[in-house]
Amino acid sequence: MPNTLTQGQTQGPKPLVIICGLFFIFGFVTWANGTLIPFFKLSFGLSDIQAFLVTFASYIVYFFLSLPASWILKKTGFKNGIILGLLILGAGSLLFIPAAQTRTFGLFLTGIFIQGAALALLQTASNPYLTIIGPIESAAKRISIAGICNKFAGIIVPFIMGTLFLKNASAIEKKIELAKGLIKEQLLNDVLSRVNTPYVVLAIVFCLFALVIKYTDLPEVNVEEDVLDETVGAVVRHNSIFQFPHLFLGALCIFVYVAAEVMAGDIIGVYGKALGISPDISKYFTALTLSSMLIGYIIGIITIPKYISQHFALRICALLGIIFTIIAYLTSGYTSVIFIALLGLANSLMWPAIFPLGISHLGKFTKTGSAIMIMGIAGGAIWPLLYAYVKDHLHLNFQLSYFITVMPCYLYILFFAIRGHKVGLHLNK
Repeated sequence: MPNTLTQGQTQGPKPLVIICGLFFIFGFVTWANGTLIPFFKLSFGLSDIQAFLVTFASYIVYFFLSLPASWILKKTGFKNGIILGLLILGAGSLLFIPAAQTRTFGLFLTGIFIQGAALALLQTASNPYLTIIGPIESAAKRISIAGICNKFAGIIVPFIMGTLFLKNASAIEKKIELAKGLIKEQLLNDVLSRVNTPYVVLAIVFCLFALVIKYTDLPEVNVEEDVLDETVGAVVRHNSIFQFPHLFLGALCIFVYVAAEVMAGDIIGVYGKALGISPDISKYFTALTLSSMLIGYIIGIITIPKYISQHFALRICALLGIIFTIIAYLTSGYTSVIFIALLGLANSLMWPAIFPLGISHLGKFTKTGSAIMIMGIAGGAIWPLLYAYVKDHLHLNFQLSYFITVMPCYLYILFFAIRGHKVGLHLNK
């Protein structure tokens, strides 16, 4: 009989350590896509909208596969679901090899989509697991610990993948523009071949981690079969997930949060280049954003729930997002880039706060509710394309385009932090 935990019960640090390892993998794969955007622009001569299909392929899969992932996890269990997700992640990575050999952008997008499918399964498993293995009031602290691993991976990605993919990018870009015929073909082949070794290594690492998990005793988590909502003068038993409006408001909050995070992390390199900063420098800007997120996670670990509540931390972060977005718009050059990077600090405690607030009081609907929340990650697919459309087709200044696409995200997050997370729960906070 498999080892199981009831909601709120803990069993040492082992489950948290395993999940932290998974979050490191999430971060490395996801933020590597930020490096692939300028890499594919260099290799294929893509427009911004075409290049942002990288984030679209990576994030849109969450919308379509999170609920099926929940069903898969019910059939396989937590442990086997993670193993399956890691193996699929390795398969998606290996698809980069034929994509590079044939110089087929569509095949690269297919590999990224398969990676996204694997991450949807892994995220659907790991996020509720982190929330349930301890008190709900301290879930943001556990998610922040895992988030440090996630963002640390993102910080080192530009120095590993950026160095491998974008080494001498400015010089190579000029050579490609001037070259013709077979010489240009050879240059493009040489550039694309840079993905071969890194993604073979990643596939091996994913499979080895799956092997480690196979021989590790990870407990399954049991959630309560029914949840009672104590309303004024009555106790109501919920029979449908649609009786939890705060869940769907939370999923929308995840949608706009991930949109804002991707705009601050993946798009900052393109933003810096538009300000006239060299690609050899701007390729490291994502690391600045993630470093500021790392600082925010540390603050969250120290302060939540001892000094501040999850929803109050979310209010502070939303207000910081609004302020930093305004300053980034009103300034220029490196100052503007710095405040885009500081959005990482504003974004840091949003996922750790939004997720447990969204799935609180769900009881037997926790797994399905978690999948609905994970669907919100699709915001990362839509917003970069929206930004590119506003900038290129409405012919607006790129800073104004950034401002009008990102500001609504932080305004809604502030609403959820103040009011949205309580809708339907009758909580007096």
